[in-house]
Amino acid sequence: MTIEPLDEAERADALDGLPDWDFDEARDAITRRFTFADFSEAFAFMTRVALLAEKADHHPEWTNVWNRVDIMLTTHEAGGLSSRDISMAQAIDALIE
Repeated sequence: MTIEPLDEAERADALDGLPDWDFDEARDAITRRFTFADFSEAFAFMTRVALLAEKADHHPEWTNVWNRVDIMLTTHEAGGLSSRDISMAQAIDALIE
């Protein structure tokens, strides 16, 4: 199955439902910063995201500095933002609600 990037209208519609995520036009990706009380909370969150990513076979690019986790989602095989990224962002958001 070929994964297609979202077109401009699909992207705008999807991002309306993800108000805490920012669109990175240069990378055709979405990003979000998560801040926690300490490193342990940040690492626990990363572990939960890692389990989601393995199950979905869709892995984020991320960095962690102490209590902060920055996540970027894009679909390399689609050449940009796809429905897989939107689904992963929604699943990640559900972890902290």
